[in-house]
Amino acid sequence: MTGPPNEETSVQRDIAASIESRQSWHAALLTLAILSLSFGSPLLAVVGLRDIQASLHTDRSVVSLATALVWIGNGLGGIPMGWLADRIGIRKTVAIGTLCMAAGLALSSLGTVWALYIGHGLLIGLLGNGAIYAPLLIYVSRWFDRRRGTALALISSGQYIAGMLWPTLLEVGMKRVGWQPLMLGYGVMVLAILPLLTLLRPAPEAPPAAGAGTGARGADRVLGLRPNLAMVLICMASFCCCVPMAIPSSHLVAFCGDLGIRASHGAAMLSVMLTCAFIARQFWGAFADRFGGLRTVMAGSALQAMAICGFLLTRDEVGLFAVASAFGFGFSGIIPAYSVAIRDLYPSREASWRIPTVLMTAMSGMAFGSWFAGKLVDVFLSYRPAFASGVLFNLANLALLAFLVSRMTRRRGLRVATA
Repeated sequence: MTGPPNEETSVQRDIAASIESRQSWHAALLTLAILSLSFGSPLLAVVGLRDIQASLHTDRSVVSLATALVWIGNGLGGIPMGWLADRIGIRKTVAIGTLCMAAGLALSSLGTVWALYIGHGLLIGLLGNGAIYAPLLIYVSRWFDRRRGTALALISSGQYIAGMLWPTLLEVGMKRVGWQPLMLGYGVMVLAILPLLTLLRPAPEAPPAAGAGTGARGADRVLGLRPNLAMVLICMASFCCCVPMAIPSSHLVAFCGDLGIRASHGAAMLSVMLTCAFIARQFWGAFADRFGGLRTVMAGSALQAMAICGFLLTRDEVGLFAVASAFGFGFSGIIPAYSVAIRDLYPSREASWRIPTVLMTAMSGMAFGSWFAGKLVDVFLSYRPAFASGVLFNLANLALLAFLVSRMTRRRGLRVATA
């Protein structure tokens, strides 16, 4: 007779103890606006890949390496910057990143290969987005406990809002003023992040009952494995899924140009792909809240694998628009779902280094995929080998995820059997 009332009381207590509030969504939307500006910075080298290559009289892989360095820097920078944000505050950390990003765009606009590399790798990537993306992801994750997947999917959509908004505008700007003045001008625009930082508020303290997340974690085990071994496998999976993710994201406009498709149409295709990603990411966030981070990563990766095969088979412009749309739907939920998985499996106090570590391996995969695709094009004068390599990396990712998800299902079955 006491069962149902106690359960109801427990649910009411859990809701009352929730850290979520209207301020949580204010923090998420403000973060979304900041990321929509910051993620526009790497797109200049993507949209202007052929123009920059011609201007610098170099190989495509040389220019695509600049985009790769942004992803490497973003991933590496997130670890120390996540630590720094815990000590000096999120406002100061993001302000440092904003100023460095503006300086990186100004340096890159000088028009030499080394200025492009230092500007993109060190200033836009390591000290710029590295101080913005991972610290803000951790910051927002601490505002939510019940709808964390939805919130992280929303703020990560800043990348896709940037992709919807900026490529077509940047392509028009490059035609009118050239890529160097455009980089300098966007550097000035990035400074609009600074006044937004005055609206950021400290994240609330987690309630005492908030622990490691789901029952997938035992006293000293994660998915029945040592915690750091499980972490290594998650990091390997994130690298393998981000290699194929980077190929269309970094090379779609140039790929279209090689097929004789106008640059403006290629930029529009990139925008359509990222628009679909933005819309789908909200679906993946709700999916993660219901089914967990690891299952969400696996589902998104399976769809990504099917879509990237389409780039191997399609050369028609209308067909490529359809393939790009499907690809955007597939890959859009993967990165935030890794962050949800870490929060599901590990204690909140470990988020400041575990989330940036997974992001670092993911961004390294993005960097490798961007550079490797350019190198394969230089060697084979075709994007087919690049997309084929993406399929292979995606299959490796799915094998790792299948192992991790099977461990989760097996341990749940053991708990039920012994209950």
